[in-house]
Amino acid sequence: MTAAGVLHGSLGLLAADVGEVTSRFEWGHIQSNVDWILPIAALLGILIFVRAMYQRDAAELPAWLSWLLTLLRTATFVGLLFLYLQPQWRCSREIVHNSRVLLLVDTSMSMNRVDTPESGGGGQPAANSRRNAEGGGFTRLQQVAAALEKTDFLARLRKTHDVVVQQFNNSLERDRAVILDKIDENQGSGEENATGPDAPEQQVKAPGLRPGDNETDSAGTPARPPVWKEVLQPRGTETRMGEALEQLIRDERNSPISGIVVIGDGGQNAGVSPEVAVEMARQAWPPLYIHTVGVGSERRPATVRVYDLKAPARAYPGDRYTVTGFVQGQGLAGRTIQVELLSREGEAGRNPRERGKGQRIDGRQVTLARDGEIVPVKFELSSEKTGRRTLCLRVQAPPGDTSPLGKFLEAEVDVVDRKNHVLLLAGGPMRDYQYLRTLLYRDRTTTVDVLLQSGQEGISQEANKILDEFPALRDELYAYDCIVAFDPDWKALGPGQIDLLESWVGDQGGGLIVVAGPVHNGRAVEGWVQDPEMVKIRTLYPVEFNRYLSARGNLTYAASEPWPLDFTREGLEAEYLWLGDTAAASAQAWAGFPGVYGFCPLRGPKPGATVLARFSDPRTAQAGKQPVFFAEQFYGSGRVFYMGSGEMWRLRAVEPNAFEQVYTKLIRHVSQGRLLRQSTRGVLLVGQDHYLVGSTVEVRAQLTNSRLDPLSLPAVSLQVSQNGAAPATIKLLADPTRAGTYLGQFPVLKEGEYRLELPIPESREEPLTRSLHVVVPKLEEENPQRNTALLKQIAAKTGGTYYPDLTPALADSTPDSLVGKLEGRSLTEVIPVAPDPKWEEDWLRWMMIALCAALCLEWLLRRLARLA
Repeated sequence: MTAAGVLHGSLGLLAADVGEVTSRFEWGHIQSNVDWILPIAALLGILIFVRAMYQRDAAELPAWLSWLLTLLRTATFVGLLFLYLQPQWRCSREIVHNSRVLLLVDTSMSMNRVDTPESGGGGQPAANSRRNAEGGGFTRLQQVAAALEKTDFLARLRKTHDVVVQQFNNSLERDRAVILDKIDENQGSGEENATGPDAPEQQVKAPGLRPGDNETDSAGTPARPPVWKEVLQPRGTETRMGEALEQLIRDERNSPISGIVVIGDGGQNAGVSPEVAVEMARQAWPPLYIHTVGVGSERRPATVRVYDLKAPARAYPGDRYTVTGFVQGQGLAGRTIQVELLSREGEAGRNPRERGKGQRIDGRQVTLARDGEIVPVKFELSSEKTGRRTLCLRVQAPPGDTSPLGKFLEAEVDVVDRKNHVLLLAGGPMRDYQYLRTLLYRDRTTTVDVLLQSGQEGISQEANKILDEFPALRDELYAYDCIVAFDPDWKALGPGQIDLLESWVGDQGGGLIVVAGPVHNGRAVEGWVQDPEMVKIRTLYPVEFNRYLSARGNLTYAASEPWPLDFTREGLEAEYLWLGDTAAASAQAWAGFPGVYGFCPLRGPKPGATVLARFSDPRTAQAGKQPVFFAEQFYGSGRVFYMGSGEMWRLRAVEPNAFEQVYTKLIRHVSQGRLLRQSTRGVLLVGQDHYLVGSTVEVRAQLTNSRLDPLSLPAVSLQVSQNGAAPATIKLLADPTRAGTYLGQFPVLKEGEYRLELPIPESREEPLTRSLHVVVPKLEEENPQRNTALLKQIAAKTGGTYYPDLTPALADSTPDSLVGKLEGRSLTEVIPVAPDPKWEEDWLRWMMIALCAALCLEWLLRRLARLA
């Protein structure tokens, strides 16, 4: 159950104090005293008539009998009057809706910045100045968490209000809401520090719980108060404060809001302007005040850092390769700095104490560009001997640099004496096949074999070896690192060959690139897409195909004009699809690509697959989504990449080497399971080598035991260290669908280098290792200083107060603190409660019995007295 509903006013009853049910007697047909006149007058008239009639009819009877008969008839009419007046008990309940204070905390990546003392990081304790100078200070978000944990600010608010702590970054994170109920005054003063270890546990709603939910853990004990340093974690790559405020006001519009408190650095780099939310707050009734609390430095820091370092994971002896570093400066535009490239080999490369050190192999003088702009620095290196090499790019801080952080980054390069072995499988000689065959044949680092299924015996091809049929023996197929299949006729493979292909991908980490085409992929009933015997082939694909039971002919789509590819966020971040050194340069290059004409219609991506690009023609959309063109998935320890049509040759018109870049990087990417295999006992894989802060790294390992059979342990332990710190342990759990495969994931919340080490169970071999680079999104680095002007503007236009620091905002000794500004706005609502139906049923039953008894007795007496 999520906490999204917490923020809707319609659920206010759940968070309210419910009073006792009160009852009062009333007449249903009497709304005022005037309503009594007509029924009483009618009753008196009837009673006078009854008495007159009995005086005439019972003149010869005893007087007591005449009055008894009159009384019985009178009782009947009085009873009927009671029925008409509708006596009832009206029940009601008073519902008290507690006043609510909404705390909106910025959890974007800019809040992960450490402000040094020189930059004036407001709100940071003086005791931490030395820690900051050494690079170990508190981030902005950690300052907020410490303030919430170490002060009684929340406890004082909860004496009057319910408190909702919300997080925002790319959006309003409703599912991470923390709800703190108002403290019951009857509990005494001993529970004032509600956020400490002795807090009243039953009053705290953990993230993801609505008021009224069962707040107990699996052992049945009450939920503990939140640990703010764990709850408030930087996640977002953008700051959409305007959208978050607007959504929060819409969700809470029916609640008695005392005020909204925004805590952050005032970042606003995406989404709608806060002016929209400000106008909504001004139009609300009663007035909705937005108070703002600034965190972070107001001055742009003067610093330079290594933003990223890219080096090939694999190189070959005697070949030259390019290492590219990226340097970013703030407040130092136009300054020239020294950049050095260092190298360590062997054990020194893996020693955490040697980080940032090494033998100098090259250097550059770099002139910094404008603030926030990234400057690439390229080095051409040669690899002379095999082995692992650790490269370190280091910058020398110029005078005026206020931060010791980010002055170097490292990357590992494995120099191996082994060429990449690629098999090109093609149903026919499409252009992508022809260009790629020639490209790989001329590449000194690659051995390429071809199998052209439409070729005749004795054909000539630019290849190291021409195959007549798909490999049928284990040793033959396992020699390949990658297979690129251009619209192949999979039905030409026998069952044994299909099983061998599936094992090569899933168990041996083979890389498979499948390119759709109109000849075999586009066939209807007679094609392999519809063949029941091709289930294993379809399982390898990261997409699901449409199933046509009676259609015949070609099922591919061809447009009359080219349509550009619409890349998803994952596609934009996938470096193996980049056409430039940076994401921005790649996006600009792809924007100049006119596009492709066709694709293969699909049902959609498989669960767990990653869609990287879509065909952009809006006429081809289904269920509001464009067709998949690029997609990939892990299959066991291997990767499978899907391409919607073989039209990458058109990139040659944009840039001569664009086609080469795409296929070369793509082949290396899908072949990682084979190329980076450090042991015969297993392979360690991650989605990519570079991540943005806040991303989740998915880790996959394929392991075997000493007999090279799939490992059968329930879990293995992965050691993850960041920037040389003590490693943390991540559990990789066994994949129930494939023996020997282990899966796990972990978030990367800080920039820098991450090193992964997986000890091989039951082995003395060196652990499997991988290195990752994590960078902060450029958008969050462009303006890292506190936006005081925006925070002041929001507060001033809504009648709120701006606090330049956490201390005066949360203090309890000043009359201008936040607690004093947030007045109680609790509402009392009277809710009618349905009357007890049993009481009404019993009352009507006894009334009818009494009326019938009176009439029957009167009739009996009249018969005995011989009256008509």
